Parts: sequence; structure tokens; C-alpha cells
Amino acid sequence: MEVNFIFKIAAIGIIIAVLNTLLVRSGREDQAMLTTLAGVVVVLMMIIPYIRDLFSTVKDLFDF
Repeated sequence: MEVNFIFKIAAIGIIIAVLNTLLVRSGREDQAMLTTLAGVVVVLMMIIPYIRDLFSTVKDLFDF
């Protein structure tokens, strides 16, 4: 896994945390929750290829 990829995930997390804080303080809790959920979905979509590679490596390791 590349260091740049980890930095991208960290940057998304920081941006989502700031947006969440701003939205909660302005009284928009529903939008804050949706923003957080969108951030989680974006990060999961970024991680899916790595998870797929992990499962294929484990499958090859145990020769199933």
C-alpha cells in the first residue's frame, strides 16, 4: 500500500470531521450525518480493490 493512498484517506477524514463539526454547530445534524456517511462510502470505495487483493492472496495462500 502506498503512503500517498494513506494520506488521501487521512485528508478525507480530516475534511469530513471539519464539515461534520461545522454542520453540527450550525444545527444541521441530519446533513452532518449524511456528510459523514458519504465520507465513509467514498473511503470504502477506495479501499475495495485492496480488500479484493487481500482476499485473493489469502485464497492463493491456502489454495482453495
